[in-house]
Amino acid sequence: MNINQRKPDWFKVRVPSGAKLKAVSQILQAHRMHSICVEGLCPNRDECWNAGTATFLILGDTCTRHCKYCNVKTGKPPEYDLDEPKRLRDAVKELKLDYVVVTSVTRDDLPDGGAAMYAETIGLLREIGVKVEVLIPDFKYNWTDLQTVINAKPDVLGHNIEVVKELYKQVRPGGDYDQSLELLARVGESGKTVSKTAFMVGVGETIEQIWALLADLHRANVQRLAVGQYLRPTKENWEVAKYYTPAEFGEIKQKALEMGFEHVESGPLVRSSYHAEKAEKNGH
Repeated sequence: MNINQRKPDWFKVRVPSGAKLKAVSQILQAHRMHSICVEGLCPNRDECWNAGTATFLILGDTCTRHCKYCNVKTGKPPEYDLDEPKRLRDAVKELKLDYVVVTSVTRDDLPDGGAAMYAETIGLLREIGVKVEVLIPDFKYNWTDLQTVINAKPDVLGHNIEVVKELYKQVRPGGDYDQSLELLARVGESGKTVSKTAFMVGVGETIEQIWALLADLHRANVQRLAVGQYLRPTKENWEVAKYYTPAEFGEIKQKALEMGFEHVESGPLVRSSYHAEKAEKNGH
């Protein structure tokens, strides 16, 4: 599918603008913080920022992996910034946020993949009374590093499965489908936090493969789920195979809820942290 092909009408959204956007951007710059809302070209950032939530990017802005769907910069990361958790806390206080999602680039160059920084960040945000959701990389499937984050007791702990099993190695080199399922299962079994994941459609999967993925995630004790349309960031990224309709996303959501997932967001523009605060406020 050509990247320049006209997208369906349901992808039309209001371009983020205005005083709120400018204020958030200025505060992020002042505290030298990165936001995946910006780095990942998220179409929902205006809506989320106005709802009192934002997704921050820690451990720098340069990823050590090169997933074929992602727009985040890749290469050799900068030096480990020990002050980053404190700057994030200060930015959150200034922004008067109620619910914060913290994610990161993958840092395979660090001995613990950045797990200790996640734990410190969670602790500092809890001190100021903020609800915290983290979206973690796989830490090269080191379960000790995963436990470091679990023990910090974020309100929600997410790890994105991203795509169906059959496309995993092509689209997400460096990751392992079965190991990511085990990671999610360990989160769900911990009893210390809520488990969450997300995946994209339109990458080339079949509907049967989506149902199989949902079944795998349910067996892994995943409680919350987000499903969205893959949108090709640049011509260098994986091509879009299909644009799913809102009705098809509704079908996926209904199937997931019938299987027993506690909360499901499913739609063309849904991303990992979309309406994350809503699920928490609703108590599921």
